[in-house]
Order: sequence, then structure tokens, then C-alpha cells
Amino acid sequence: MKDSENVLIVADSERDSNMLYAVGLFVADPFIYFRHDAKPHIVVSDLEIGRAKRKVRHCRVISFTQCLERLGRKSKRPSLAAIINLLFRERHLRKVFVPANFPHGLARELRNYKIKVRIKKDGLFPQREFKSADELKKISGALIMAEVGLAEGIQALKASKIGRDGKLQYHGVPLTSEKLRAVIDIAILQAGGVAARTIVAGGSQACDPHEQGHGPLRAHETIILDVFPRSQKTGYFGDITRTVVRGRASDAVRCLYETVARAQEVAFAKLLPKTRALEVHAAVQKYFDDQGYKTGRKDSRMHGFFHGTGHGLGLDVREAPSLTPHSHDILAVGQVVTVEPGLYYPGIGGVRLADVATVTPQGARNLTKFEKSLEI
Repeated sequence: MKDSENVLIVADSERDSNMLYAVGLFVADPFIYFRHDAKPHIVVSDLEIGRAKRKVRHCRVISFTQCLERLGRKSKRPSLAAIINLLFRERHLRKVFVPANFPHGLARELRNYKIKVRIKKDGLFPQREFKSADELKKISGALIMAEVGLAEGIQALKASKIGRDGKLQYHGVPLTSEKLRAVIDIAILQAGGVAARTIVAGGSQACDPHEQGHGPLRAHETIILDVFPRSQKTGYFGDITRTVVRGRASDAVRCLYETVARAQEVAFAKLLPKTRALEVHAAVQKYFDDQGYKTGRKDSRMHGFFHGTGHGLGLDVREAPSLTPHSHDILAVGQVVTVEPGLYYPGIGGVRLADVATVTPQGARNLTKFEKSLEI
């Protein structure tokens, strides 16, 4: 979208990534952002106005309370739509673009005021897909938080004892997915991040890519650790996955792991500007097929490689571009993507490895520094 196009967002910036991108300030309650003639404005409450004037210098800051006072003479119950209408009429603004998640009820109210509301299909800020040097630093900072959490989790696994029944014991009690997840998440919190639904899935649970994991962890089985924290300071995400075995991995698991690691290298080699994103995924899928790891349904469960190779990363944990078989995206310099191939075979185990890379003119640059080691 061109900066000259008029846009409107009504949301909080704690959860809405477009609002956070536009303003750069965390605000817990919904507020108004609009851009008119390339000039951004925000309308905030008295609770936020002082902070906004200090930290959001690129926007004109308007008092929500003053808008209410101006409307009070005409309306007993001034609404958000009435305030927007007031501000838009002063600027002779009667048509705006809004994000796809714009509140439907508010859109209807604005149309009652003869304000044309149009959804921008390619997003209000398509430039979000291309990260600046400052954004790369913020993503790298979030990756460090993920690495801190992973390191604590792996250390707990190393310190665990293998019981006679094969279950892991930690400080004299069973080591469960829930306990290990808490170890990881607390470390991330102390590093300045917030973890959400960290995956610690062992054994057969590791064969379900989105299974968060529950119950006792066992030795000699794959354990998938998938960590994707958000920086409390910047709002940017990190995303790392490692697969480990406490004890001895079977030959079948070792082959699985080595194949996934090589598939990651295949994907990295394809991360070149002007490459179609679906070609990256196709190359990984072909590599797995060529190695004899077929994908399909068996006994009512999917086996093999049945998720995308990766996705964009930034203020959302999943954003453009998408490295999937049906993606229409074209790779370009400045994009940041996860590279996370995986293989899942019930009875053997699940293996997934995820790093984060940025696309440069010369190809992929891996932003992830955390080591890869199967047996611990």
C-alpha cells in the first residue's frame, strides 16, 4: 500500500500486529489510528496521551476525551464511529482502507455516516514482509530468548535420571512435558520474553506436529522442543525447534534425524531472491521422497512430511511469505522465514528442526545459532 492512501485501524497494539507496526507503542485498550494525506494520527485516552506524545513522534496525537467533549453537545452516547466521523469530516475524508480483521459492526456504523470502508486485500502494510536492519536485530533478540529457554530445557533433560521403567526422573520426581515446558517458559520470561504454547512432545506425541505434549517423558524416544517466544520489549517473535533423545536413539531415529537435517540444508540452498516459495517446499518434499520417506495416510494417521516447510516471522509468529505447496509468494531480499522440515512415523518417532533465515542477494543467512544434537 502506498503511504498516500488513507487507512484506518481500530484495535489495541498488544495483540494487533498492524497497529503495533503503525504506532510502535504497546497500548492495551483499543484506540484509533488513521492516515490521511500520508500523515498518521492516533486518538488515545488520557491514560495514554502523555506517553504517546513522548514516544510516537511520527503521529499527531489527538485526545479521545476532547473528541468526546466536542461531540457531547450533539450526542448523549458518542460512539467510536461518531468520533471517527467527526475527525474525517474535518479533513474531508470519506473513504478509507481497513485491515481484514476490522470490526464488522464498526464498519456498518461508519457506512451509516456515508464513510466508504474498503478492505485492502494485500494488507495495509505489505512492507512488513521486508525487514529492516533494525527489525532483524529485534528478531535476533527474540531468537536469543528462545535459545535461553531451549538451553534450560535441554540442561534439565541432561540432568534427569533414567528410571527402570524408562521414565525420566528430575529431582526425584517424574519429568513431564508440563514440567519441562515450565522450565523453558520461566527461562524465557527471565530473558525478557513471553512464551506461548511451547511444544514439549515426546514419543508418539511427537508424531503430531501441533501436539503441545503432556504426561511423563521417556528415555530413548524423540522429544520435540518447539519454542516461539515474543519479546516483551519489541513485540517481535523468535522460533526455534530442536529434536532430542535423552539416552540412546535407535538406528531408525538417527536416519530420520540426519535426513531432516539434510532437508533443511536443501531448503536453505533454495532461499534465493526471485524463487517461488512453493519451489522451496517442493525441493524438500522431493528430497524426502528420494530418500524413501514417503508421505501419506496410514491407519487413519498421516505419516511422513505433511506440513509446510516454513513461514514468515516478525510481529506475528506466522506471516508472509509462506513456504507451502500452494503458496503464491516470491522470495525477495529482506524477507525472514522459518525453515522447519519434519518427518513423523508412529512407531519410530517424530523429528523436526527449525531455524530462522533472512533472504539476502547471495542467498539465505541463518539467524539461529543454537546447536543441533540428537542424543543428550
